[in-house]
Amino acid sequence: MRIAVIVTTYNRPDALAAVLAGYATQRDAGFELLVADDGSSEETRRVVATFKARAPFPVDHIWHEDRGYCVAAIRNRALAATSADYIVFTDGDCVPAPRFVTQHRRLAERGWFVAGSRILLSEDFTRRVLSDGLSIHEQGLGAWLAAWARRDINRWLPLVALGDGAFRKITPQRWRGVKTCNLAAWRDDLMRVNGFDEFYLGWGLEDSDLVIRLLHAGVRHKSARFAVPVFHLWHADNDRSRLAENQRRLDALIASRRTVAELGVNRNL
Repeated sequence: MRIAVIVTTYNRPDALAAVLAGYATQRDAGFELLVADDGSSEETRRVVATFKARAPFPVDHIWHEDRGYCVAAIRNRALAATSADYIVFTDGDCVPAPRFVTQHRRLAERGWFVAGSRILLSEDFTRRVLSDGLSIHEQGLGAWLAAWARRDINRWLPLVALGDGAFRKITPQRWRGVKTCNLAAWRDDLMRVNGFDEFYLGWGLEDSDLVIRLLHAGVRHKSARFAVPVFHLWHADNDRSRLAENQRRLDALIASRRTVAELGVNRNL
């Protein structure tokens, strides 16, 4: 099974560098990594080029011109650019633990998409991680418990590792709470629903739209909680001025049985 990790980013090169450092230490290096860049400046391009020169796996930089928040479009371009069997979506502010790819590979199963969890870092801790170059992807449970005691992170329980099992399938129709900062699916399932819907502009709900269409298409939810958390670096809230419009679009989708994105990945093929 060939895996592609798609990392979405926009003008946050210090956070992206920390994320890429986490992928450089993956125990399973049998994957390709695509940076889906929503119009960042030259500094991000340099970060990716430097990493690509030393990465133990293929790296590609997929970029489009800055047109505002258009993550659905850049994720579709990255999806179209890979022929990998299995796609793991995440973000350029979400640092993976060393077993991130290993665990996603273990949990992959035909007929299911896999949704993981995240641990939120505080603003102050994030600032220290980035300014001091802390390798948080290498920290053990003891260090994270201490971080939780200092309120540097919001929770530690997702770090408890459990294996695969029937308990991961007890909410097969769940879509609420599923986020593309830690989501994996088979590429052919993603192509069948035409990827992300690019009519979602601005922050919010394009990930919910994708997941609901996968459910409509018969692909079910499998939980990756207690298996593959990511460490989410703090950032200020994004502009949510288009959220109401995106919500109306999502409500219409929920009321339908539509599976295919109206403006999706096929425009890149």
